[in-house]
Amino acid sequence: MNEVMAALAREHSQVSFVQLEAEAVPEVSEKYGISSVPTFLFFKNSQKVDRLDGAHAPELTQKVQRHAAGAAPAAPAQEQLHARLSRLVNAAPCVLFMKGSPKEPRCGFSRQMVQLLQEHGVAFSTFDVFSDEEVRQGLKAFSNWPTYPQLYVHGELVGGLDVVKELAASGELDTICPKGQKLEDRLKSLINKAPVMLFMKGNKQMAKCGFSKQIIEIMNNTGVDYETFDILEDEEVRQGLKSFSNWPTYPQLYVKGELVGGLDIVKELKESGELLPVLKGEN
Repeated sequence: MNEVMAALAREHSQVSFVQLEAEAVPEVSEKYGISSVPTFLFFKNSQKVDRLDGAHAPELTQKVQRHAAGAAPAAPAQEQLHARLSRLVNAAPCVLFMKGSPKEPRCGFSRQMVQLLQEHGVAFSTFDVFSDEEVRQGLKAFSNWPTYPQLYVHGELVGGLDVVKELAASGELDTICPKGQKLEDRLKSLINKAPVMLFMKGNKQMAKCGFSKQIIEIMNNTGVDYETFDILEDEEVRQGLKSFSNWPTYPQLYVKGELVGGLDIVKELKESGELLPVLKGEN
């Protein structure tokens, strides 16, 4: 998401983009109810006017474009809303408009829908209709469907919970919806993405916690090539890797798909002279 933010900042020079580490400013996190990262807050005239929870690049782009438009001449309101809804239903191959989020559904029907899609391994993005009243009301007319949740595939309405249940029972859901990669398979792929992989807060250019900064300094001094993964940009990976590796904190260093450990382990290996052989896969 850092690259997306940088691109948006270049495109909308009239907008100020500010990045904060949630854990470093707990009073801000508490004030605005930040419970996951990344969370994007939009302010105009010192007032919060919108927010987006999660790493949803298409939706972030749409929100920035909409708010950045400011006083620019706009199309008639209904046409503008229709265009926005068209973009939202096409924001991903499979989009679920629901109440709440997959981790915190705010109605029983939304909870059931999420469980059903997850059980069938469907890859889907979500939009919380409680976060935007214009979308919540407008999509009902746009889709000619009066209730939520609503599931869209390739921009076309599939239906609500009852319809999706019927599709699941008939076996059609598996043919209609795109499949997602299982988390365990995804994690295995990530830890083997490069011979040496570092899962950290931030990246090589900008570490976002003291432990990550220290391990980056040590790694850079070894002269060994390595790649990083910013766990702050993917909550699923951030939480899932803790269980997968049975290691509760970050950073985490992997060599050839095997966990080496965190900062303390890396420091011990450095002091004993074993770090370089370990990174080269010799030990």
